[in-house]
Amino acid sequence: MAISSRFSVGIHILTLLEINKNEVNSSEYLAGSVNTNPAFIRKIMGMLKKAGLIEVQPGIAGAKLAKDLSEITLLDVYKAVQVVKDHELFSVHDNPNPECPVGRNIQSTIEPLFLHAQTAMEKSLQHVTIEDVVKDIVEKESK
Repeated sequence: MAISSRFSVGIHILTLLEINKNEVNSSEYLAGSVNTNPAFIRKIMGMLKKAGLIEVQPGIAGAKLAKDLSEITLLDVYKAVQVVKDHELFSVHDNPNPECPVGRNIQSTIEPLFLHAQTAMEKSLQHVTIEDVVKDIVEKESK
């Protein structure tokens, strides 16, 4: 199972809000860019707002970044859209057979490995900002 698309959509929304900052960024407009429905965009925007990453005003179309784009890391987005609960990126199957030597020990063996992998991924995300994403897209569009 892949990580929820909410993560990439959250990054998409924040990047588009910056690139299109002088225009009205309605959920309909954002949905057109993501190629999804506006209700899904509003759900993600609600999560981003709750995390303090965007500002929206009820009844007024549009949204804007609540922080400088250099201050918003991909880890912030990852946490905001609740991709996974803390330390639960990888799930371990329940109820392995305790009569089997592998079944008896598999959970205690692989859980620390999974936690280490998740921690490494989250540290990596912490070093990339929305500003980095915007710069890359602007560079690609200028070629």
